[in-house]
Amino acid sequence: MTLSATVLISTYNRSRLLNQTLESLRRLKTARPWDVVVVDNNSNDDTRQVIQTQAATFPVPLFYLYEPKQGKSVALNTGLEQTRSDVVVFTDDDVLVDSAWLDAACVPMEDNPRLAYTGGPVRPLWQAEPPDWLDRNRGDLWGTLAILDYGPAPFVFEARQRVPVGANMAVRRSLIEQIGGFHPDLGRRGRSLLGQEQAEFFARARACGARGAYSPQMEVHHHVPAERLTREYFRRWWYWKGVTRSQVDAMHGETELGLELKTVPYIGGVPRFVWGLIARSAVQAATAGLARNQRSWMRHSMTCAYGVGYVRGCWSRRHAPVRPFPLAAQHENASISR
Repeated sequence: MTLSATVLISTYNRSRLLNQTLESLRRLKTARPWDVVVVDNNSNDDTRQVIQTQAATFPVPLFYLYEPKQGKSVALNTGLEQTRSDVVVFTDDDVLVDSAWLDAACVPMEDNPRLAYTGGPVRPLWQAEPPDWLDRNRGDLWGTLAILDYGPAPFVFEARQRVPVGANMAVRRSLIEQIGGFHPDLGRRGRSLLGQEQAEFFARARACGARGAYSPQMEVHHHVPAERLTREYFRRWWYWKGVTRSQVDAMHGETELGLELKTVPYIGGVPRFVWGLIARSAVQAATAGLARNQRSWMRHSMTCAYGVGYVRGCWSRRHAPVRPFPLAAQHENASISR
């Protein structure tokens, strides 16, 4: 059975890069039914004009959807409410897709009806030369830049406790209807570094028994701006990952590695293993610093920042508990056009 597909993109003030993304989508080679929905998340540049110009000659229907409430999860949920295809294929407004990308996303689910989602590699498009402290041969810090490479062979994500990244994943519409969309309290808002909306989504997917596969041919190339290649950006990103990861763990009662939080000891309202993570990382960072090993120092320093963020997230929840996820969020102010 050939699956129909909708490519869903949330965008905010990146009209030039978005135009390049749409140009790459024009070059897709596929015989399956597909369309594109772009959600403008309250941009103040010429995003709408770019999409409307592209739509006039686009090879398939290209829809413009406006969502005034800021937040990537909100925007994606608004887009999901307008899609009816068998598969929703997610990517970002700053990527270039391979010509075989869409089929590589859908074919594994056609071949195996038990698969509910797929994900693939994300290659970097460097705006500037990466700094020496960023190890290109190890993936420890790649998530900071939405880069991903799990190798040349397909595998089941659950078997390795992995998940795809939001810049390159495809999900059956039936799974979305079963578990809902993305948690509106998570995900980017403007230039904030909140995240983990995909991780929380896949935590719900795992809880209902869903399985996904890594598709190595499902390849995109992601723009990496120079301003993100700084220690300060990395420190902030890992700190806020810790904050939001603590929220996701609290929502589901377990960590991403399956450790049940109700069974672990706590110190000061924080799981004891987090304090141990901070202590070990601080010692390892200090040791690497004394040895002048920049890459090792960076890895351990970011792990320490993650732990500190996790602590903040735990303490913040003591005063503001995480509210439950609304499975049927409404977006009354959204509007769609072609």
